[in-house]
Amino acid sequence: MATTHPAQRREALDAIHSPWKTRTLAQHLDLAADRWGSNPFVITDNHTYTYDEMADWSGRLAAGLIELGIAPGEHVGVVMANYPEFVALKFAISRIGAVSVPINFLLKDRELAYVLTQSDVVALITMDKFRDNDYLGILDRILPHWQHDAGGSSVPNLRNIVVSPDPSQRKEALLDSPSWQTLHDVEALASEASRARVSELALSADPTSNSDILYTSGTTGQSKGVLLTHNMVTRTAYASAYARGLKPGHRVVFSLPMYHVFGYIECLLAVMYVGGAVVPKLAFDPAEILSAVANHQVHEIACVPTMTIALLAEARANPYDLSTISIMYSSGGPSAPSMVDEIREVFAPEEMVAGYGQTETTAAMTSNLPEFSDDYLKYKNGTFRQAGIAGDPNLDGALAIYKVIDIVTGADVARGESGELVVRGPAVTAGYYNKPEETTAAFTPDGWLHTGDLGVMDTENYVTLVGRLKETYRCGGEMVMPKEVENLLVEHPAVNQAHVVGIPHPRMGEVGCAVIVIEPNVDRANNQGLSQELLDLCTKELARFKVPAHVLFVAAHELPLTVTGRVQKFRLVELVLGRLAQN
Repeated sequence: MATTHPAQRREALDAIHSPWKTRTLAQHLDLAADRWGSNPFVITDNHTYTYDEMADWSGRLAAGLIELGIAPGEHVGVVMANYPEFVALKFAISRIGAVSVPINFLLKDRELAYVLTQSDVVALITMDKFRDNDYLGILDRILPHWQHDAGGSSVPNLRNIVVSPDPSQRKEALLDSPSWQTLHDVEALASEASRARVSELALSADPTSNSDILYTSGTTGQSKGVLLTHNMVTRTAYASAYARGLKPGHRVVFSLPMYHVFGYIECLLAVMYVGGAVVPKLAFDPAEILSAVANHQVHEIACVPTMTIALLAEARANPYDLSTISIMYSSGGPSAPSMVDEIREVFAPEEMVAGYGQTETTAAMTSNLPEFSDDYLKYKNGTFRQAGIAGDPNLDGALAIYKVIDIVTGADVARGESGELVVRGPAVTAGYYNKPEETTAAFTPDGWLHTGDLGVMDTENYVTLVGRLKETYRCGGEMVMPKEVENLLVEHPAVNQAHVVGIPHPRMGEVGCAVIVIEPNVDRANNQGLSQELLDLCTKELARFKVPAHVLFVAAHELPLTVTGRVQKFRLVELVLGRLAQN
């Protein structure tokens, strides 16, 4: 790809898409298909799907969903890895005006049961299995009669369950079963009437309506469904393409799951503005990612820093043709300044990008400009991300802006002073699905969203993260909600209190440490055995990334408390790091 200055590429993007028009996800795909119908859109090692093919496929699935009785505004759950089916379903659900609820495929029984119930899904489309996860077995346990009665009395809103068989396995067992409806069956339901209805709905759809409910972790004990609209995700995707200055036909490889905003918005939706393609991988394998660069003429690798570390090690150990790489996008977690120099040395990208955001801001709302000095990557976390013609003129072309407030008084602090980062703008969620109290608590009285992150802002609006006020942390790029783990740990009869914090880790970014206060009558001499029991409990009940890496036992009086008696997690981290350093 010919090298041009990022500012020129941004001008070219605006020229192509001006004037900006709000669209739904399905309208976004249809416009891209009109412009670049024969271009590759989703590339796998076995098949390449063009924009035209994906538009047609999503239309057939949409007609089938209508035949199932799914109506506009209803919620459809999807448990799906980075298969092309996920992409087709995402746009199919949009075509009929329904709301997509993409679900983390690492969830176990109690976690999945909670999301299915809390999200009010009327249909669930799930893989039969993936890696070592048996989703039909999970359904058997949480919904014993799902084959005949879907959600039954356990999840009464759930009317339909559809199975997407593992493409690598023989499908006859599923296709011959009278009690299981497959994704192929749904597609075959399409009729002339339902196809016509799909066309009507696609034309009349409201871009300001909800497109997604994305479940993320919080500090209240259970996951929260972040409400995102079509307008939010398409504008934010444009902002991502604009900030990076994507070139025509841009291709990006990633293993980031598309149920997260990074893989979904920053990769899948963003490339559509330049007729580009995604090369989604089902799991993170450094050799596969690097091999894909040459095999599919990839221009960008998108990953979180924990993945970057492994990619650097693999590239140093084995030869790969990485000559097509023009952008390295490593974001979504803490990284050492030295990593920037290593990326330059090993991958030699023309440009590097990173940013800061969260699901509640739709995606990254700060980023560096690729033409700026690497010092901005090493020591800062980006400035307000500009969105070109999709930006908010009231926010000087951004979709969200930040400020820093005092963590005690809530008053604004001066530039260069630290405090909590808060954010507002059209990219910021209106709140959490069916959680009014959590929604109210998430915002300041004057409408700024609490990020829970501690930071500093300079006079150029560059943000530097300096710590975390909130309790959540990222393990290998996955957000972990400590309260969920704590609630499980205190179910053990020997545990009086459980407090979980994230601590730095060179490979995973952060890992969990469970700080335990045991019941007074428990023999403290057997802490090692109790530690293993607690880890075994977490391994059985929780997704792998939520299982703590360490268990420490403390006396109740050692816990750092606020004047109101709440544990100060950021000080607890200091205690944990001190104890671990002594061991």
